[in-house]
Amino acid sequence: MSNRHDDMTIYVEKTSPEEQRRKPPQGIEGWGADVDPQARPGYPKERTPPRFINRHWDDLEHQPQTVKVYHSTERPGLTPVFGTAQPPSGVSGMIRGAAFRYSENDMRHWLMLLFADRVNVVEGILEDLAHGHVPNLFKEMGGPAEWKYNRAGFYRKAAVAGSVVLLLVYLNGRRKRR
Repeated sequence: MSNRHDDMTIYVEKTSPEEQRRKPPQGIEGWGADVDPQARPGYPKERTPPRFINRHWDDLEHQPQTVKVYHSTERPGLTPVFGTAQPPSGVSGMIRGAAFRYSENDMRHWLMLLFADRVNVVEGILEDLAHGHVPNLFKEMGGPAEWKYNRAGFYRKAAVAGSVVLLLVYLNGRRKRR
């Protein structure tokens, strides 16, 4: 088939859109059932199951607070149910406490929480070492999966990390010579 303009077939609908809107298509049973709201089975907006009349969740018994729980400054108090599995502790807990003094729309709030997460990772590693467990950082940080599924990315990260280490060793050696 050639790509000349006069060889290409163009299909055009022969009826105008106004005519199509006026008369329903033939052979489609139930066409236009939603045109008249009175003909619709769910009019006016019925719900199955029906909405609750008694809002029982307003009368929930509040969970007792046994550990420090942080909540937003925008809300007056704690929600009825909250998590207590990981209470704040250590330096990261103090950073989180300082972060929750700021509003959620303040950038300092979120940056301090991110920093607290990083500090918590270091605290976890130190806690592992204190209990005599040497963490396998390569495996825990996804090294085997990176090696298996993203080898180019693994080499790139290894090159960047090696460059940073060499730069630090070079700068440390230069400082000692002075």
